[in-house]
Amino acid sequence: MIEIDRLHINTNNKNILNDYKYTLLKEEYLEESTTCNSYLYDIYKYMEYLESIKITNYSKINKDVIEGYLKKLDDEEYSIYSVVRKISSIKKFHHYLSKKYNYQDISNKIDIPRFYKKLPNVLSIEEVDKLLDFNLEDEFDFRNKAMIELMYGTGLRVSELVNLKMDQVDLENCYVRCFGKGNKERIVPIGEIAMKYLKIYINNYRDSMKKGYITDNIFLNNHGKPISRHGFLYILKNIARDVGIDKEITPHMLRHSFATHLLNNGADLRSIQIMLGHENLTTTQIYTHVNNEYLKENYDMYHPGIKKGNE
Repeated sequence: MIEIDRLHINTNNKNILNDYKYTLLKEEYLEESTTCNSYLYDIYKYMEYLESIKITNYSKINKDVIEGYLKKLDDEEYSIYSVVRKISSIKKFHHYLSKKYNYQDISNKIDIPRFYKKLPNVLSIEEVDKLLDFNLEDEFDFRNKAMIELMYGTGLRVSELVNLKMDQVDLENCYVRCFGKGNKERIVPIGEIAMKYLKIYINNYRDSMKKGYITDNIFLNNHGKPISRHGFLYILKNIARDVGIDKEITPHMLRHSFATHLLNNGADLRSIQIMLGHENLTTTQIYTHVNNEYLKENYDMYHPGIKKGNE
């Protein structure tokens, strides 16, 4: 059973979660089992998100807050089945809050999404080229170049990138060992260009950037400590703005672009699945739909029959 006292949430949320646990066990006759544990863990992660956006009063939660959480789950590549289960847990929890603490019951405003996955946003090859074509003047520029080249060149998740340790990269044989969801290990090859800039950063700049701080993390911030997800997002958005990419860009778009560009150039779906660390091939198959859109655009643009019809 989940140990609530050891969770990284505030005391008030721990108390609420303990009360909710009692309700699940006593009033709904759930055994101390996987089912109860799943409910509690889903609500713990929901509470963790609420605290991250500075919401401590449950009366302040509305549909926009819920949709923000669902977007976070989508960005983290939870399957639609996991998302549906989590939404069900949240609806149940809000119904409980309305009875126990007299909060407004918003459970009927939380929609369970249909069983489909929206097409991921990707960068074109031209946009990737622009993103990677910025001036390299100091150690921070070379760090940024290495991070973006590595992420686009391997399809790493942003959490995997910022937590990457020195012993996970084989500079001689050109591959990286990743630990993804569930701490599952996978091996991903590193391309020539990404490896070039990674070596330049590690060999010439990383040690001086540590500023006496002891860490095995590869990518460091201005204070010599491991760079954060938000730090990388800030860097990426600034570079995109500076090179003239006029769209909202996220780290996950680099991962989506990695997979889509591989597929467009003939890579097989199974290889892409392994490199992305997807447990199920169905998750990877979303990129076939992106590829179909790409093919349709080319068909509409270049097929002589289409051109004649438009004349």
